[in-house]
Amino acid sequence: MTDPPYLRIATEIRRRIAAGELREGEKVPSTRQIVAEWGVAMATATKVLATLKQDGLVVAKSGKGTVVASRGPKAAPKAAPKTEADLSRERVVKAAIRIADAEGIRALSMRRIASGLGVATMALYRHVAAKEELILEMADVALGEIRFPADPPAGWRAQLELMARAQWALFRRHPWLAQALSVTRPQPLPNLLRHADWATRALDGHGLPASTIMYAHITIFNHVRGIALNFEAETETEAGTASSVEDWLARQEPILWDLVSDGRFPNFAGVVSRAPFDYDLDTLFEFGLQRLLDGYAVLLAKAS
Repeated sequence: MTDPPYLRIATEIRRRIAAGELREGEKVPSTRQIVAEWGVAMATATKVLATLKQDGLVVAKSGKGTVVASRGPKAAPKAAPKTEADLSRERVVKAAIRIADAEGIRALSMRRIASGLGVATMALYRHVAAKEELILEMADVALGEIRFPADPPAGWRAQLELMARAQWALFRRHPWLAQALSVTRPQPLPNLLRHADWATRALDGHGLPASTIMYAHITIFNHVRGIALNFEAETETEAGTASSVEDWLARQEPILWDLVSDGRFPNFAGVVSRAPFDYDLDTLFEFGLQRLLDGYAVLLAKAS
């Protein structure tokens, strides 16, 4: 019996990886390249990459697309318990974070976690009551990775910059985290409150009303989180298309110029033509952070 097309293509890409034709960290054929090379439908090409991901041969990397997975030491799955008796809440949370980091929060399920740990799905429920509870625990553990210094840097601005940049780096490491946190319905997480305590301490004692201090704290956190929401979306998009943001922008640029060249948007067209613009998230984060802090400086000057 002949294997279906997606399996034949996956086998060929698997062979290329094993032979070293595709090395660790190198991009594998994208869905469009698979369609062009093998003459199959887009759905088939998508299934090829999904099969390779399930086998652990490829992973989605933000900014790169789908690449050959690391073949580093197999000791990494050490966290996986050998039996259900070795299972613990901490092991479940760590396994869930690894999956969410690599595949996105939508890929996370109790069955997927159990499979990674080599235990029955029902065994997880002795340690976490539901997926929602697990995600909150994951968020708190991730937020706890930031250790604020015992001796803060001098000045409120330096303290807020330290916090915001630490949060930005954290959201980069865990693309799912921004989506797991809410500003309108803040979760009572101990490690999240440590961030709030740092921010309010930086702003307190300068004559600002308590409500203004809280608004300022929430605004700066939401600036970091708001831009970081793009990490998860970009990871999931690239996982499905193996297309980097650079590839996507290169395809969209001619369409954009067609839209602005007929004179309908003269102001926008004029600004874009005079200054190159890069949709770089780090640049957007830093630009917004500095403008917010400039505004806070005005508030503090008026209060003093």
